[in-house]
Amino acid sequence: MRGPVVSGPAYGRVMTDLGVRWTAEQVLALAPDDASRRAGSKLGTAGPWSETGAGAAQAPGAVWGLCRGSGSKPYQTVVDTAGPAYTCSCPSRKFPCKHALGLLLLWASGGGGVAADGEPPAWAREWLAGRRKRAGRTEGGGAAGAGAANAADPEAARRRAERRAGRITAGVGELEQRLADLLRGGLAAADSGARAGGRGPWEETAARMVDAQAPGLAARARELGAIPGSGAGWPGRLLEEASLLHLLDRAWLGLDALPGPLAATVRTRVGLPSAPGVGTEVRDVWSVLAQYDTSDGKVTTRRIWLRGGESGRWALLLSFGAAGRAPELALPVGLAVDARLAPHAGSGQLRAGLVERFGTPAPFGAPPPGGPVAAAAEAYGRALLADPWLESWPVVLADVVPLPPEPEGGGAWRLRDAAGGAALPLTAHAARGPGLWKLVAAAGGRPVTVFGECGHRGVEPLAVWSEDTEGTVALT
Repeated sequence: MRGPVVSGPAYGRVMTDLGVRWTAEQVLALAPDDASRRAGSKLGTAGPWSETGAGAAQAPGAVWGLCRGSGSKPYQTVVDTAGPAYTCSCPSRKFPCKHALGLLLLWASGGGGVAADGEPPAWAREWLAGRRKRAGRTEGGGAAGAGAANAADPEAARRRAERRAGRITAGVGELEQRLADLLRGGLAAADSGARAGGRGPWEETAARMVDAQAPGLAARARELGAIPGSGAGWPGRLLEEASLLHLLDRAWLGLDALPGPLAATVRTRVGLPSAPGVGTEVRDVWSVLAQYDTSDGKVTTRRIWLRGGESGRWALLLSFGAAGRAPELALPVGLAVDARLAPHAGSGQLRAGLVERFGTPAPFGAPPPGGPVAAAAEAYGRALLADPWLESWPVVLADVVPLPPEPEGGGAWRLRDAAGGAALPLTAHAARGPGLWKLVAAAGGRPVTVFGECGHRGVEPLAVWSEDTEGTVALT
């Protein structure tokens, strides 16, 4: 859990030559895990640091310092806040490491622990110069160079794509047979298998989909195996998910007859990689509304939600980390980033690729415009028309109050319009997590603005704004 928003003279926003200092909350939002947050917080004081500095004219956006460790030589740590990007001579595989977090916390405190407008030492200048050079190379010819490399042998690429499509089609045929067996045997048989520890057939089916190079189908097969016996109403959920999977299978088999955007959506849902659209890049000042990680035990996926200040567009940045490594892309929640994004293809898809960033991130002012509960539900419904397999849609709820379950009859926590009437339940995950109590504390029984993901399971709140809190309060 991220720590609470800390305000006051120690961690308030302070104007500097670097722009506006980040808050402790925004720094800790970059940590890859709770252990890193705790370790970084311990290093956020001047004690272990020396030769610290923050450049303006000499090295805009840079913060550096030496941190005393267990060895004879201190660790050399540099942060480029315009990225943000980090480097440290410590052996940690976490990104950012605890030293980078501690240095940023020291800088954020504004207590004089980091000298402003300094001259970076040689080891910091070398890394910063290399980073600027790489950024210039990417801007000047990176995209074109990648495109040329991909187009070097289009015939070979076409043959590879055809072979993979053939394997997926064969896998879809097997999956359709498995779904037919499920319905032929009846849902009660699925429950009997689950009671006997019988997820094996669906795990085997998922493995077959992996062999067919269709990871999206594999994930849905595993979800089907987990539904029987999972609680009240599981037969209905199993039938719904089986129907959606059947719809996806049929869409793949009839891919050539689908409209282009919907066909792109089907490809991504099956598991084929999506690519940024051509000629659709959008430059805007994007508010970073949420960042959170999920893991399947093998790969950690980081989701970063952005909203354009001028365009009003939503954008979802995804990054991945394997073998226990946190994803490298990280943007502090509550800051606005001037950047150019390339939206990916697909009907109703919000994913985008980060092309280029400009300047240094700075806190944004008011929360994005929101609407009532009914408008959020309507937005999700419209999105489903373009993508029937969509799990959720980003929404901003304005003037809502979090309410506990009814004293009688149970139910769930919910967000209700302050004027009364319509309400949306929170997801079971949100109701169990620590973010619920941060939401309730921020509201204090009064209306708040909430950003979250709205889906068929309810709303997953990710950020909240209220009159009594400073800036954005992250709930993940």
